[in-house]
Amino acid sequence: MEHTILVVEDEKGIRETVAVFLKNQGYKVIEAVNGFEGLEMMKAHKIHLAIVDVMMPMMDGLTMVMKLRENYDVPVIFLSAKSEDIDKITGLNLGADDYVTKPFEPMELIARVNSNIRRYDQILKLKGGHDNEKDAHKLIVGGLELDTFTKEVSVDGKAVRLTAKEFAILQLLMEYPGRVYSAEEIYEAVWKEEAINTETIMVHVRKLREKIEVNPKHPEYLKVVWGIGYKIERKQVKK
Repeated sequence: MEHTILVVEDEKGIRETVAVFLKNQGYKVIEAVNGFEGLEMMKAHKIHLAIVDVMMPMMDGLTMVMKLRENYDVPVIFLSAKSEDIDKITGLNLGADDYVTKPFEPMELIARVNSNIRRYDQILKLKGGHDNEKDAHKLIVGGLELDTFTKEVSVDGKAVRLTAKEFAILQLLMEYPGRVYSAEEIYEAVWKEEAINTETIMVHVRKLREKIEVNPKHPEYLKVVWGIGYKIERKQVKK
């Protein structure tokens, strides 16, 4: 499923930079320059997460989120130049899920977006967000299919045997086709520890390709985004 992120920020440079990084991760991005416009975008689009600057003209981020929470329960990440604990506490008490202080590294913000989106999706699943319960545990990208319940993987109907780590990596990537994960993000998500040496990710990706690709040298599914990380290419589900 493609996720749509709302970026509400009056500084054009910051807003456009955040939008570029989000789009590179496979997200659809809607932009707004103040709280009033942000609320209008919430009404006009299906938003899955909002990134909201605290200090903005016309309507600040705190006011916007208070009003947003009257009708929406999507994750909200505040951006602010303020770093005092009281400001963070105020933002979180008003309904924010996370808080990033300016200046920030774009990839840190992306990591927080990814984390909040995963948590939000899990909550939706627990609430019965799937239309088809029978296939709720299946991830399908083109002819590649992964079953999170039976731990089975198949390509064009043919079973593929994976190790536990290979399965976990593939599942992570297939949950959000088009999303680019750095080697560090993959390592920390799969190994559940700080990424100190990520060379093992390259090895596991190579082995995964040998198992799921017809031609590993020209992969159809598991792609490298040079200098950034890895992704599963978006494809239409085969009927």
